[in-house]
Amino acid sequence: ASSNALPPGMNAQGEVTDPRKVQAGHGQKVKGEGGWEGEITGKPAPGSKFSKLQIGMGMKEAMDIIGPPTDQGAYITGKAWIPFYFGSDRYRYEVVYKGQGRLLFASGAGFGWDANTHLIWIIHSAAEQGFR
Repeated sequence: ASSNALPPGMNAQGEVTDPRKVQAGHGQKVKGEGGWEGEITGKPAPGSKFSKLQIGMGMKEAMDIIGPPTDQGAYITGKAWIPFYFGSDRYRYEVVYKGQGRLLFASGAGFGWDANTHLIWIIHSAAEQGFR
């Protein structure tokens, strides 16, 4: 591979062409609400409600702004298996919006998706198919 290889799932214009293949570290690092750190990858689709969101926003607040997703799902991060780890990235919740992209929320030690679930990654993608 050449040294100027494109990041997975992205094109030369910095747009996300396949949001399922995007990897962290290729977007803009952002310090958001409440000191939460996150990343914004890709460019907003025309008229995307994602541009109203901020890293660190609570899940309910974000959903109130952009409405219900096309698809969604949760998964456990590797940190959940560390004994006595009570940090903020044990669980992730991914919501998908057709034609707009994906949002990833991180949740800490608590159970359920509540006040301690915050937006950590915005993936803008007009090419989003709407399914995980």
